[in-house]
Amino acid sequence: MAEKAPGKTPLPLPEAVKLLKSFDNRKFEQTVEVAIRTGIDPRQADQIVRGSVVLPHGLGKTVRVVVFAKGDRVDEAKAAGADEVGGPELAEKIKGGWLEFDVCIAAPDMMGVVGPLGKVLGPRGLMPSPRAGTVTPDVGKAVREYKAGKVEFRNDSGGNVHAPVGKIRFEEQKLVENIRAFIDHVISLKPAAVKGQYIRGITISATMSPGIRVSI
Repeated sequence: MAEKAPGKTPLPLPEAVKLLKSFDNRKFEQTVEVAIRTGIDPRQADQIVRGSVVLPHGLGKTVRVVVFAKGDRVDEAKAAGADEVGGPELAEKIKGGWLEFDVCIAAPDMMGVVGPLGKVLGPRGLMPSPRAGTVTPDVGKAVREYKAGKVEFRNDSGGNVHAPVGKIRFEEQKLVENIRAFIDHVISLKPAAVKGQYIRGITISATMSPGIRVSI
C-alpha cells in the first residue's frame, strides 16, 4: 500500500482523493479524515479554531441524537428524527451509564437538568454548548443538521484541526465536495490574532491508509 503514496509531494484535491480510494481494499468500511496543520498559537484564547459544518453529502453513517426538551419542542425534536427526547428521566438514564448516542442537544431552558451531567458528557465530547450549536431553541433544526452530516471540530494542543468527512466508499466527487466544504469553513474561521501563514498543511487519510498531502 505504502508504495502508492506520493511521499511529501502535495497533490491537487481530486488527485489526492483518487489515490486515497485506491486504498479501499479492507474488509471493513474505512472512515476518511482531514487533518489541517495551522499556524495558530493554541495557548492563546483568541486563536482557538472551533466550529461545526454540515457536509454536503453527510458522513455515511447513522448519527444517534438525543435531545433534552419539554413542551412543543419535544414534538419538534421527534419530528426531526431525534432518537430519544426527554428531561429529568433522560438525565437519570445517562447518569446510570447509558451513553448510546453520538450527539446531545438541549433547549436553553433544559440546561438546569443537563448541567449536572457535565462530568459524564464532558470527557466524551458530548456536553451540549451554545458555541457548538447544541444548546439552541431550534432543536428541530439542530437534529436535522446532525442527522444530515454535521461535524464539530476544535484545534488540538498542537494547533491541528481534524475531522471525519465521509467513508472511503463514497464517490470521488462527493468526497472532494465534503473535504472542500470542511477546508473552506476552517479557512473562513481564521482568527484575527494569527500572525504569518494560517494554513500550513493539509492531509487526508482513511482508517488504514497512509496520509496524502493536499496542495493548498
